[in-house]
Amino acid sequence: MPAEPEISVIVPAWNEADELPRTLPVLQRALGELGRAAEIIVVDNDSTDGTADIARAHGAHVVPEPERRIARARNAGAAAARGRFLIFVDADTRPGPELLRASLSLLDSGTVCGGGAPVAFETPDRILYRWGTAFWNVISLRLNLAAGCYVFATREAFEATGGFSEQVYAGEEILFSRRMRRWGRRHGQRFRVLREPRVQTSARKAEWFSLSQHLALLALLTVFPFALRSRRLCGFWYRRPGAGSNDARSGGT
Repeated sequence: MPAEPEISVIVPAWNEADELPRTLPVLQRALGELGRAAEIIVVDNDSTDGTADIARAHGAHVVPEPERRIARARNAGAAAARGRFLIFVDADTRPGPELLRASLSLLDSGTVCGGGAPVAFETPDRILYRWGTAFWNVISLRLNLAAGCYVFATREAFEATGGFSEQVYAGEEILFSRRMRRWGRRHGQRFRVLREPRVQTSARKAEWFSLSQHLALLALLTVFPFALRSRRLCGFWYRRPGAGSNDARSGGT
């Protein structure tokens, strides 16, 4: 009889038929090198392509979540997870065994309730985006704010803090990081972003949206942070090039 998983990797996915065939084998190999019982959960977040079938074909447990909200998809995966350690990985993000090992070492220590990792784009060919990533990584490390593409936590802390806020359509990882830091202080633990290794993720949003669109979004959220509560104003995360009207109203991780 298979061992009960100790580690649950949760992948929220909306129309990720192109990315999952790359991501899932990487996750499986990385987990296999750890030598610890693990499961991969793909949350099918109202996909209209072959996301669910591809996930099952790669041995992942598929959890349906019809409401298009990134935080809700993450929470649905956590609710179905059996492991005592939870790792949230976006469908276009491919962490290696070194990163998983470093993350689990922190969780095993009992002094860390969760954390994240610095980000590295797979194809960082635009200098302004490289600068933006470097700036984010400095802020992330200084303030211990996890990037949404890779977040890890103990189940105990995740459940005690209520998971990811479903009041927002984006930025849930920042609210989660702050909530976990407060919980950790009360329980003699830390929420910590690793310095190394970095997590590899795609630069597809840099390809889908222009620099002016990125800057406009940054200005909007700086002046009006409550825009995160609006699906329409969070369209940066909830639409893709060439998407029809049905896709435009849905989210993307």
